Amino acid sequence: MDHRPGRPGTPLAAALDRLPVPRILRRAVGAARAMSGTRRLEWLNAAGDHIGTTLDLDRTAQELADYAVPELADATAVDLLESILCGGEGERSGSADAPLTRAMAVAHIDELRNLEPDPVGELTTSHPSKVAHQCLTTRRPALVRRIAPEQYEYIAPTSHAALVLRRAGVHSYLALPLVSRGVLLGLVDFLRSGDRPPFSHADVALACELAAKAAVFVDNARLYGRERAAVVKLQRALLPRAAPSTPGLQVVSSYRPAVDPGGVGGDWFDVVALPSGRSALVVGDVMGHGLAAAATMGRLRSVARTLLGLDISPERVLARLDLAARDLEEDQVATCLCAVYDHAERTYRLASAGHLPPLMIDAAGRAAFLDVPPGAPLGSGVIPYDEVTAKVPEGSRIVMYTDGLIKNRHEDVDVRLERLRASVDGPPATLADSCEAMWTGTDSCGGGRFDDAVMLMAETLAQPDAEVVVWSLPDDGSAAGAARRLVRAQLERWSLSELMDVTELVVSELVGNALRYGGGPSGLRLLRHDRLCVEVSDIGPDLPQIQHAPLSAEGGRGLQLINMLCRRWGSCRTPEGKVVWAEQDLPATTAHSHRSPPQPGR
Repeated sequence: MDHRPGRPGTPLAAALDRLPVPRILRRAVGAARAMSGTRRLEWLNAAGDHIGTTLDLDRTAQELADYAVPELADATAVDLLESILCGGEGERSGSADAPLTRAMAVAHIDELRNLEPDPVGELTTSHPSKVAHQCLTTRRPALVRRIAPEQYEYIAPTSHAALVLRRAGVHSYLALPLVSRGVLLGLVDFLRSGDRPPFSHADVALACELAAKAAVFVDNARLYGRERAAVVKLQRALLPRAAPSTPGLQVVSSYRPAVDPGGVGGDWFDVVALPSGRSALVVGDVMGHGLAAAATMGRLRSVARTLLGLDISPERVLARLDLAARDLEEDQVATCLCAVYDHAERTYRLASAGHLPPLMIDAAGRAAFLDVPPGAPLGSGVIPYDEVTAKVPEGSRIVMYTDGLIKNRHEDVDVRLERLRASVDGPPATLADSCEAMWTGTDSCGGGRFDDAVMLMAETLAQPDAEVVVWSLPDDGSAAGAARRLVRAQLERWSLSELMDVTELVVSELVGNALRYGGGPSGLRLLRHDRLCVEVSDIGPDLPQIQHAPLSAEGGRGLQLINMLCRRWGSCRTPEGKVVWAEQDLPATTAHSHRSPPQPGR
């Protein structure tokens, strides 16, 4: 005989037929009235205080299972659709095939601890013969009031689990769909055992009300989790994926989204390679959370990166960023800390727009905060910003971060900053270990983080991976010849004779322009790292630009030649005047060769 559920004449079919859904729904109202003022109704009303306390799907499912035991059932299991766990919409229309589900939570009394439900975290057993399958496809409650011996196979996930179920004295089973706003989200089933009475129609009505409440909480967690995933994905996409070459610096960065979905927002960092081996480090934090903050972060980061690419000083970068922030439609403000490291001078030039102070750690492991004037946040319209210069010895580290690293709801900011300093104060560890120690030190106190956070840590290398030499030049007509001799001798030391002709031509043109339009050259710098960079400084304020020279003109083509012969060139203003630079690619035979120790400048 075919005993599959749903077949006419089977005990399970008879049990299901005796419980038509319209009849259950009609009885639900009457059952609720009958329980008015009883503990059952109080228990149902209190469900909202115990289920959905967070917007986490796992925890919400476990809270539902825990709340149902032992008041309503002796054992409860909650399964959710795999599609909603992957950020999907769930099932809006019925189907002959049950959707794929995953076990999320189990709760039981001590006497039923040996049951064998689908393990939490794994896909659940789905077969058309199972009662749970019928519940999912019809979206109707499935009640087996008194389980017959042959019906355990249709309830348990495996044959052995069915035998364990029967030996444990389980005698009544109820399965309910979790449906919210017309969307099928999952399934919850209940078991009763021992001398406890089987599920009655009043129990079914009560369970339906509980499942309806819980489904709303599950749906809220689903929607909030999907929004958080979208914001985190957007934010990670807007952050740099790999740090560029940073001569003389070793840089590590870390971003951690908030545990609370509402905390994900607009924290960002950036590392920008500048001419002559300088490196720019930027950390910022858009005030607010959600997609709007993440989008604003992306805009401000793009503007900052463009400005830094023009080799603009940190305080002027912040001033331009303030103007850009005021033009945004969202009317949001942000804090920002910008630092430019000069490998040749071993200095940081820093400017802050309302940001927390950077932490400086010396080679011995002593940590102290740098005194950087905080300025006003970007978008507030209060400019200009003040720049400070900090001399850093070999082996020192700078730490830049956002307030999410130290923020909590219980302590003053000074206490949290001191904890941050103490987390790295001591014998120096590796850069990665120090970074992790700061995360651990701030996570372990004050109730943990509730905001997203960014950390950027950079260490000046004791044995730099870049070679740079700096010379002073005379401010008369002999400057060009002196520059060519210095450059030729240095390229011979570096075994870069292949670049000698082009480099001599470039330095001659740069020094010549400084003599004609800049009041005479004041310095020459040659740097070898991933590329060869020549830099000439002068006291003139006007930046050079390529001009269209007529065919009859005898001059005016120097920058055109530099533009053709070099990978790139540029200029920027300095407090003393300006700098003009040009870069060339290294020959393939020497690009990856061992670099010799840097020569002292003359």
